[in-house]
Amino acid sequence: MANHAAKPLALTLGEPAGIGPDITIAAWLRRRELNLPAFYLLGDEALIARRAKTLGKALGDEVRIASVSAREAAAAFTEALPVVATGERATAEPGQPDASSAPAALASIRQAVADVRAGRAGAVVTNPIAKSVLYRAGFRHPGHTEFLAELAAENGRVPQPVMMLWSPRLAVVPVTIHVSLRDALSQLTSELIVSTVRIVATELKSRFGITRPRIAISGLNPHAGEDGSLGHEEQTVIAPALKALRNDGIDARGPLPADTMFHEAARNSYDCAVCMYHDQALIPIKTVAFDDAVNVTLGLPFIRTSPDHGTAFDIAGTGKANPASLIAALQLASRMAAAKT
Repeated sequence: MANHAAKPLALTLGEPAGIGPDITIAAWLRRRELNLPAFYLLGDEALIARRAKTLGKALGDEVRIASVSAREAAAAFTEALPVVATGERATAEPGQPDASSAPAALASIRQAVADVRAGRAGAVVTNPIAKSVLYRAGFRHPGHTEFLAELAAENGRVPQPVMMLWSPRLAVVPVTIHVSLRDALSQLTSELIVSTVRIVATELKSRFGITRPRIAISGLNPHAGEDGSLGHEEQTVIAPALKALRNDGIDARGPLPADTMFHEAARNSYDCAVCMYHDQALIPIKTVAFDDAVNVTLGLPFIRTSPDHGTAFDIAGTGKANPASLIAALQLASRMAAAKT
């Protein structure tokens, strides 16, 4: 088994009606085979017990559950899936979110952050949420990333969260995140590119052990603007940012045409690709690493990783959900926590 002297990872419930409970159970069942780091699930023990009973039949394996405190989780992990109560009941059936879903999901996230900031956990790992369900309950953040940044605020200052999608074959960062393409164009500034890449460079060193990160910066327009004939943002927005980054001693390359940045030879030439908007970054990584890509939030005072997929309501409770991305998220969180200590 893994070295459980390290602090356990705090794993959130995610959307109770989705596949979060399924992949959590499936990952725990493979704990010995994969030497997984100890983790505990923050949620309603009754819901997990119901899902475990359903999945135990589908997966052909017995799932033991232990109701514990965060400090007892590592010791329990070998023999049972540790569940730490949040005080919010979750009554949703698989594939059918209900009025309990949003309060249960949000309480789990809040408690995971509180645990890691109090030193009870080594990192936060989040299961997928259903933003539409949260929005109907009054959630006002574009997504997980922005909510976590608010929870990380100190003295009223909210840190800039940077969303990285990481896999062994490719790491990408979008400068603008969960906004429409029209809003992304209006939000894109030299200052935002510079602050984003500085965070990326700093954390590739401190949390990924890359001494001198090589960062590829995409253009915005087709063919990186074709010397201004297809757009001027490369010259007026991106080039000044690159100059400032290079003056900082950061190995920032570009602006590069996005359509030639992601073939195998190109990927081998850099450690992270920074792109100007969401789909420019996420389409390539979901093409080359759909099952094992991990969502990592940089720029926070704690480590956060997450599977790079949604709630998959259509297969919740069936035993068909693939835990590979959650397993990768747990392993990466453990690796990052070890590098930071």
